Amino acid sequence: MESQPNNPLHGVKLADIVEKLVRHYGWHELGGKVRINAFNTNPSIKSSLKFLRRTPWAREKVEELYLETFHSK
Repeated sequence: MESQPNNPLHGVKLADIVEKLVRHYGWHELGGKVRINAFNTNPSIKSSLKFLRRTPWAREKVEELYLETFHSK
């Protein structure tokens, strides 16, 4: 496997990203920041991951929020 020193998401699982965001913001606030039904209507980690894996634009928004929240300088 090649090293990706400039990619802060390298080696970070989507499940870990979602769980950390939920712990930090909670479902309600997270649903306000990333407007997807998986965060607003009967939210769960499992349903959110299923949606995010099938929807590239939503996954991109979640990854951007993760980087802004935990890796901004």
